[in-house]
Amino acid sequence: MQDYLVRAVTSDGFLKAAAISSKNLVERARNIHACTPTATAALGRLLTAASMMGNMQKVENGALTLQVKGGGPLGTLLVVSDAVGNVRGYVQNAGISLLEKYAGKLDVGAAVGTDGMLTVIRDLQMKEPYHGSTELVSGEIADDITAYFARSEQIPTACALGVLVDVDQSVSAAGGYIIQLLPGAPEELIEKLEQGIREAGAVTPLLAQGLQPEQLLSKVMPGFELEFLEKTQVEYRCYCDRARVTATLITLGKGELQEIVDEGEPIQVECQFCDTLYKFTPAEIKRILEKL
Repeated sequence: MQDYLVRAVTSDGFLKAAAISSKNLVERARNIHACTPTATAALGRLLTAASMMGNMQKVENGALTLQVKGGGPLGTLLVVSDAVGNVRGYVQNAGISLLEKYAGKLDVGAAVGTDGMLTVIRDLQMKEPYHGSTELVSGEIADDITAYFARSEQIPTACALGVLVDVDQSVSAAGGYIIQLLPGAPEELIEKLEQGIREAGAVTPLLAQGLQPEQLLSKVMPGFELEFLEKTQVEYRCYCDRARVTATLITLGKGELQEIVDEGEPIQVECQFCDTLYKFTPAEIKRILEKL
């Protein structure tokens, strides 16, 4: 089944929510980057969050970037979402050893680390992108997203993300939800939401049961009348091409490009998001120089 996300609001107008099924896009990322299970879980959670957050912006041609630097063995994680919710990303050290809290439970927090920051960059098609950063809370990603919204954007938020890795290291389930309070929400409504989330329990077992995004929101928001606004198919999508890579080479400057020409050896440039290799001969580099 194709990955997709849904957006919804409650009939009283006090809550908005998004939920996603992201199994295929996380599996695609795992294959591209040859991730071990712990890296799959961490990168998959960040990709899942970015897809929902990118779609929630509702800015045509906008983009959203999430970067996590926690000081853990995974190193830097970076993901980018377009305005639809299609995502791409990478993890610096995808082949780290298995880290578990206990048998069968991956320790994403220890792999990411907590000595660092979550940075959110929103490209809203304005003059300058918006940058927001918060210190990591747990390295578990969902907690850190929740803290970011509360501290940086002052939006009370509930975020849950899950990636279930099978014994063969493939992704058997992935997804999550983000629920946000809108201005004027009464205290009793907040308590009602918190109770629903507690009773539903952790999101990964719900995903393992096969719950789809609509069912997931209904499960964690019982008693709320939900109006589903849209359903959007999403995927792992990289926008790299030879022209974009050429533009990146230009940023090296004339001096460094001339050195490549003088050495007389072809160079390869690898896309960090999809691992595609682009080969440039000295003659091609020389033509780039001539255009400069």
